Amino acid sequence: MNLKNLIDSISVKEIFGNTDIDIKGLSYDSRKVSQDNIFFALKGSHADGTEFSRQAISKGATCIISETKIDNCECTNIVVDNVLDSMSKISAKFYDYPDKKLTIIGVTGTNGKTSITYMTESILKKLNIDIGVIGTISYRYANVVIDAPNTTPQSLDLYKMMSEMVKLNIKYLIMEVSSHSLVLGRVSGIEFDIAVFTNLTQDHLDFHKNMDNYFNAKKMLFSSLSVNLKNNKKFAIINSDDFYGKKLLEDSTITANKISYSTSSKNSSLFCLAKNILLNSTGSCFNMESSFGNATININQIGMHNIYNILAVFCICISIGLEFNKIVDCLKEMSGAPGRLEKVNGSKDFSVIVDYAHTDDALKNVLSAIKSLKPAKIITVFGCGGNRDKTKRPKMAKVACSMSDFVFITSDNPREENPDEIISDIEAGAKEINKTNYKIVVDRKEAIKQAIIEARKNDVVLIAGKGHENYQIIGRTKIHFDDRETASEILKNFR
Repeated sequence: MNLKNLIDSISVKEIFGNTDIDIKGLSYDSRKVSQDNIFFALKGSHADGTEFSRQAISKGATCIISETKIDNCECTNIVVDNVLDSMSKISAKFYDYPDKKLTIIGVTGTNGKTSITYMTESILKKLNIDIGVIGTISYRYANVVIDAPNTTPQSLDLYKMMSEMVKLNIKYLIMEVSSHSLVLGRVSGIEFDIAVFTNLTQDHLDFHKNMDNYFNAKKMLFSSLSVNLKNNKKFAIINSDDFYGKKLLEDSTITANKISYSTSSKNSSLFCLAKNILLNSTGSCFNMESSFGNATININQIGMHNIYNILAVFCICISIGLEFNKIVDCLKEMSGAPGRLEKVNGSKDFSVIVDYAHTDDALKNVLSAIKSLKPAKIITVFGCGGNRDKTKRPKMAKVACSMSDFVFITSDNPREENPDEIISDIEAGAKEINKTNYKIVVDRKEAIKQAIIEARKNDVVLIAGKGHENYQIIGRTKIHFDDRETASEILKNFR
C-alpha cells in the first residue's frame, strides 16, 4: 500500500523524505521489522522508540513515524502529535477495516472479564459458532493461541488479528477491554457492537489516580457505541447492582440499547434478573426472569460472583441473536476460565484452590464462594504486585484475615519494589483491625508449602493473586512460576 495513501487518515506535523513509496508491513517492535515496513516509535515507560530507529532501518524500515524529528534519519520520517493514535488509524486502513466485518463484544470492569469471555466462547463453541477471543490469558482464534503480554494488545496487533479472523470467516470477536487500553488508545477507532460492564472496585489507581478517572476510562467503551458505521443495533449490557453500573445505566449520553442485569430488581426496559438463588459446593441454581424469557438455570460454577457472570453471558448471547432455549441449554454445560477457582489435584482429604483474585473485592467474592463449601478451615496465601496501586494492599489484608482462619502473606510480582515493603503495606491492614491470624513468608513457594503442610481434613487452601499466570516478575526479570504447578509438586512430595 502506498505510504501517501496510508497517512492521509492521520494528522501530520512534518514530513521528511519521500512518501510515494510502497509499504508492505507495520511494526512497533524494531526486532520484528521487515523490508518496506513502517516503524512506529512508541514512547514506553522505560525507553523511547526513537532509540531503536537505527535498528528498525537496518532491518528494512522505509518510514519512521515519531513524535519528534529523528536526526540524520536514513529513511522517510513522519512527525505526528500522537504516535499511538496514528498507529491505530494507519493499522485500520492497512488491514482494510476488519472491525467493520466482525461483531465485536467488549467486556470491561474490574472483575469477571476473563470468566465472561471464556464462558461466552464455551457456549458458541457448543453451537459450532467460531469466535475469536482476546484477553488476559491468551489471544485465540481458529487454531491460533498466542500468550497475552497485555489484557488488551496494541492497536496494530488487534487490527492484524482481526484481519486474520475475517480471512478465516470468523464472525464474532469477544475482547477484554482494560481501562489502560481505553486511555492509551489501543482500541481507538475500533467499532464495538456490544459493550459489557461487570463492576468497578478499587484497582489500578497507580495509573488512574482516583475512582472517577477509573470510571471515566471504562465509560469510554460505552460512549464509543454511538459510532455506528455498520448501521446495526448496539447494546450496552450493564450490572445495575454495581454503583458505577447504575451511573452508566442512567447516563443519557450512552445511546445504545441498554440491558441491565441484576440479582435484586428490574432496572431497565430490557433486563435479566436472577431470583431464588441457591448456592452450594457443587454449583448454583436460580430462576431467571428476563425480557427475553424465563427459565430455571443450573450451573456448575460456585459463588455469587458467578451468578453475575452468567447473567452477563446470557445477555451477550441474546444480543448477538442466539435462541433463548439454546442459550439456556448450553449454560448447564459451560466451562469457566483457567485459574479461576481452579482446583489443584493431589490431595484427597483437603482442597487446594488457585484463583486470580488480586483486589479486595475479588478476594471477598472468592472467599465467600469457598465458605459455601463449608470447609473446616480456610487457609489463604496472597500477596500484592509491586509498582501498582498501594492503597489496595491493606484492604486485601483486611478481607483475607477477616474471612480466613489463617493467612500467609507473601510476594506476588514485586517488580521493582522491595518485597518487604510491599508486605509491610499489606500487614498494616491486618494490624488496623487487630488481626494476628497471619504469618509473613516472603518466598511465595515456601508460603504455599507451609500452607499445604498446615492443612488438615476438610480444609481449603486458597492461593490467590496470580491464577493462570505462569511467571513471577522480580525487578525487570520474568521467571517461570505457576501457582498450580508449585502446589501440585508440593502435594506430591508432602502428602
